[in-house]
Amino acid sequence: MPVTPTYPGVYIEEIPSGIRTIVGVATSITAFIGQTLKGRDNEPVRIQSYADFDRAFGGLWVKSALTYAVQQYFQNGGQDAIIVRVHKGAAAATVSVSGLELKASSPGVWGNHLRVSVNLATRDPNDGNLFNLVIEELENPAASADPGDVVATETLRNLSIASESPRFYQTVIREEAELIDLANNTVITTRPEAVSGNADGGTDGDNITVDEVTNDNLADNRQGLYALDKADLFNLLCIPPLIRGEDVPVDTVYAKAAEYCKKRRALLIVDPPSTWTTIADAVAGINNIRDQIGTKLATNVAVYFPRLKMADALKENLTEEFVPSGVIAGICARTDTDRGVWKAPAGIDASLSGVRELTYKMTDPQNGQLNPLGLNCIRSFPVYGTILWGARTLAGADQLASEWKYVPVRRFALFLQESLYRGTQWVVFEPNDEPLWAQIRLNIGVFMQDLFRQGAFQGKTPAEAYFVKCDKETTTQSDINRGIVNIVVGFAPLKPAEFVILKFQQIAGQLAT
Repeated sequence: MPVTPTYPGVYIEEIPSGIRTIVGVATSITAFIGQTLKGRDNEPVRIQSYADFDRAFGGLWVKSALTYAVQQYFQNGGQDAIIVRVHKGAAAATVSVSGLELKASSPGVWGNHLRVSVNLATRDPNDGNLFNLVIEELENPAASADPGDVVATETLRNLSIASESPRFYQTVIREEAELIDLANNTVITTRPEAVSGNADGGTDGDNITVDEVTNDNLADNRQGLYALDKADLFNLLCIPPLIRGEDVPVDTVYAKAAEYCKKRRALLIVDPPSTWTTIADAVAGINNIRDQIGTKLATNVAVYFPRLKMADALKENLTEEFVPSGVIAGICARTDTDRGVWKAPAGIDASLSGVRELTYKMTDPQNGQLNPLGLNCIRSFPVYGTILWGARTLAGADQLASEWKYVPVRRFALFLQESLYRGTQWVVFEPNDEPLWAQIRLNIGVFMQDLFRQGAFQGKTPAEAYFVKCDKETTTQSDINRGIVNIVVGFAPLKPAEFVILKFQQIAGQLAT
């Protein structure tokens, strides 16, 4: 506010600069949906390493393709993931300890490995309300007498049966416990005795189906795919086979996932069906996938072929067949970190880690049949090893002539949209006139200029690379009357060099003078 002078002297007034920094959003947070051994169900849980996944979701499970995809994601450069656990009919293990009814914090057989003990070594042994609760997760419940068998331990100290106490046992268990939860809301009035008990009754349930992932009734309850509504941001989506060894239904899962990714400004990575054993299968199959998903949604989808042969740690490292989506997402994350989201996640730097062999080894002419159809190939070359050799979206077929033909162009556009959407929220309810428009041009221009300096655009000068327009031409008086401000942002994307043509000419009969 302006300073009101009341005495002779010098007054200092700070004037806002008008610059509101726009920060680019993360570009490689990958969401995974499927079965796990344990973990909160239908909740998006963010993790930053495979060790986090192991602790929160139980690590590898031979029945779950998702667990392998997550391991391969971090193995290939992934750094940030969101896991949505779904299950069908799984039950949580329960245990009763001296009248205290408890259950495992999440459904699954893993809960049968819990042992709960009560001891009375509290801060005040004379206080008849206090007790301690010790929860142990055992590797083998039958060998529970062996201290080395304890996988994890959780101790809740100085719990009280007095409801007015800040350490009221129900409140503490709900807020602090990670391994257990209350089985019911029944309040105990007598301090538990120093006893212990083993949990049982936990089951993993049946194999999940479409009903647990993309069924229409899940959207209202924010479950399955739509549990991601509770996640602030994700950029890539992987849905590995719901049942290991089977294929993901395109029409009921991938099509709905593509529609959801379009809404959330994310890219869906589609795995090749196991039935694609020849180039002819892949040619027919990619057209079928595009038909079922639709060309409008195909801009947010990328399909890769073939599947991978990798070591299975749960089968003595024997070679097994795996879908590539987890590996692809990891390479996208690694490329984003090393070069930026505008760099195609393909080429000799996009090497796959841990791959022993491909289910189909193709030649250059065969690759030439698939690339024009928008199907990205995984190739094996001498010296370079196994690498990604394609960076097109499902809308990248030559005949479609889509402006979103390439994965890096589409992902970069999604990055810009999300960053500017979040970075211009302050504009809402501001006076809609030239001072506001000037601020908008300034703030977005600074953001775009920073990307230009990083080499994100084509062009030698900023004028060739991008423009930001917000003035009377974009926002008419009619728009102003309706409370609308229009901002037009244009950019010249970097497109990958798919084809490098070397021209040779033989010079004969010419002598240097």
